[in-house]
Amino acid sequence: MSTYLLLTVSGEDKPGITANLIKILAKNNAEISDMGQSVTHKLLSLSIVVSLNADSSIAQSQLLKDLLFEAKQLNLQLDFQIIEKRRPPHPGNCYILHCVATKNLKAKFISDISETLYKFSINIERIDNLSNKGFKSLEIVVNIPPKVDIFKIKQAIYLISHSYRVDTALIRDNVYRKNKRLICFDMDSTLIQTEVIDEMAKLMHVGGKIKAITEKAMNGELDFNDSLIKRVSALKGLTLEQMNEIAQNLPLTEGVEEFITKVKSVGYKIAILSGGFTFFANHLKKKLGLDYIFANELEIKDGILTGRILGEIVNGEKKAEYLVETAKKEGILEEQVVAIGDGANDLIMLSKAGLGIAYHAKEIVKKEAGNHISFGTMSNVLYF
Repeated sequence: MSTYLLLTVSGEDKPGITANLIKILAKNNAEISDMGQSVTHKLLSLSIVVSLNADSSIAQSQLLKDLLFEAKQLNLQLDFQIIEKRRPPHPGNCYILHCVATKNLKAKFISDISETLYKFSINIERIDNLSNKGFKSLEIVVNIPPKVDIFKIKQAIYLISHSYRVDTALIRDNVYRKNKRLICFDMDSTLIQTEVIDEMAKLMHVGGKIKAITEKAMNGELDFNDSLIKRVSALKGLTLEQMNEIAQNLPLTEGVEEFITKVKSVGYKIAILSGGFTFFANHLKKKLGLDYIFANELEIKDGILTGRILGEIVNGEKKAEYLVETAKKEGILEEQVVAIGDGANDLIMLSKAGLGIAYHAKEIVKKEAGNHISFGTMSNVLYF
């Protein structure tokens, strides 16, 4: 039977510790079977599993002497134990649970999350603090058994995260997790802090009527196509001059410019997939340096809106289609796409993407999407 030596090293972290200890293992021809290292508040925790040769007790003794001497020289605590059988990895799928708070994460939140994971028989394998300042962002590596319902886990995590005002995402840890290449934004109430159609309605003095229809459509209470046709018909007579005034004053969502600047700097492509209008999407494309826009085309004659839409309406299904088409055009998989939206007509798009995020969204959207930014700014998506 194979036997193993489990070494655990702890103490104040400084450069050279791992190098010196591994050098001793190499010098003694030790075979490393597993290892893990982390630093918390400048304190090191290092674990190494070494495969032992049962026929050479003298060599084992010399190895331990060398390690213990080096640990003392480095002012570290070194413990060891012989184990007869190395534990196999947990049979399941690796996921990353991201938790991002606007202020410090509370111990009670972490307690409730860990208790919930335990109830689903999910093992926590590693926890890392990603915040340079404070304690507001955790990356929790978990192992989820194959038979566990991921949607039910996300629902349970959502309820906890919402009560503590923490943004969360549960993401499969595969080769595509950090290899996203395309970001698809909804426009109204996501990329910008308003519904453009409501701003247009105010100028036509039908704001109350249109806002009520918009709310029902975004909550999934009305068919999107029918609601859009009704709302646009009420805008007949709006001038290009008035539309330009709206476009010049569109309020960007907090954190959007920082977020777009950072992802573009590393080569991401960015698209708007909107049930809104190309007139305003084109303005944002130019302002923010975006790559693609897909939205509804308003009919304009003699500089005035006719109250009609040209071509096929961009609804939830079309948004998802455009996401797939754009990914193909870019030569990437849907798994490499991030989709961000807030309304019921974004749900299909969010489900198509490798990472779908409900951004300050309607309740139904947050529950269905699972991953959500409900309290932080758009730049918090970078944690995910």
